[in-house]
Amino acid sequence: MTRAHNFNAGPAALPTEVLEKAQKELTNFNNTGMSVMELSHRSADYEEVHNNAAALMKELMNIPDDYEVLFLQGGASLQFSMLPMNFLPEKAPGNYVLTGSWSEKALKEAEAMGPTKVGGSAKETNYTYIPAFDSLDMDNDDAYVHITSNNTIFGTQWQDFDYDWKAPLFADMSSDILSRPIPVERFSVIYAGAQKNLGPSGVTTVIIKKSLIENEKSGVPTVLKYSTHSKANSLYHTPPTFAIYMLNNVLEWIKANGGAEGMEKRNKQKSDTIYAAIDESSGFYTGHAEKDSRSRMNVTFTLPSEDLTKAFLTEAKENGFIGLNGHRSVGGCRASIYNAVTQESCDALASFMKKFHESNR
Repeated sequence: MTRAHNFNAGPAALPTEVLEKAQKELTNFNNTGMSVMELSHRSADYEEVHNNAAALMKELMNIPDDYEVLFLQGGASLQFSMLPMNFLPEKAPGNYVLTGSWSEKALKEAEAMGPTKVGGSAKETNYTYIPAFDSLDMDNDDAYVHITSNNTIFGTQWQDFDYDWKAPLFADMSSDILSRPIPVERFSVIYAGAQKNLGPSGVTTVIIKKSLIENEKSGVPTVLKYSTHSKANSLYHTPPTFAIYMLNNVLEWIKANGGAEGMEKRNKQKSDTIYAAIDESSGFYTGHAEKDSRSRMNVTFTLPSEDLTKAFLTEAKENGFIGLNGHRSVGGCRASIYNAVTQESCDALASFMKKFHESNR
């Protein structure tokens, strides 16, 4: 059976080479006679995988020495709670910039922990754009600023981070981490669920300044403190060993394919291919995001009618295209083109879109 053209929003496509490597090693990892899933997380064989994954994250993202790389559980959604639990004081507000559903959920969790404010929002247009820097309400007295770098549901993405944020900057990068180079030193916390660009679901990467950990609040349960995991090399309790093994293999694949710079070039070409099919359709396809806020990870678009949308999705599935249904809050269609999605799949989708347009003028 040929591989599907996988445009799922997450869990998402993984590199074929990574899957084949895991398949080959599944019952006998590193000549142990066991699967990596069967190894003790205290064993030398597993710890080598674990430590190599952290070292690769540091190398590929140019993470400075004053940051920790942690491998946690609970997805990005647990970070919505853990961050304010540890770093939101009783008086200074957490400042949230709203660019989609996930930033709304992060704000909701913070509201249960302490004072918050909204420093910018695109909600009035159903999140078609990223707020301009000069429209943001930032203050030196903010406890921190929280952003979502890429918005999977709405197909928008922060194009850069070159701004005076006033307070420590926290970013949910679940859907675009390692899709491009970023200035890590501008952030105090970067966190990301792995299941879009880094590996399978089950592990969350947290990149956090050591000085921030030193100032976490008291009274937080042990397993929800960043210092607990920092001191234990993310081995305080049993980690998701297979997910970290897969993450390590994906990072090796990213390194072999040009690192963050290589991913950026690859992702630009892929997204340009699909956006061209939208822009050259004379309005048959309409992008949800404004052009200067377009995501290179999630291409969202609508068709002229619900009937045409249903026909498009049905025919697409028949032709091997998976995961193109848009989220219910936007409707239409969505092509998620994370790192592992190939140019060939994007070319095939663009070709299908053009043929469907020609057949339904």
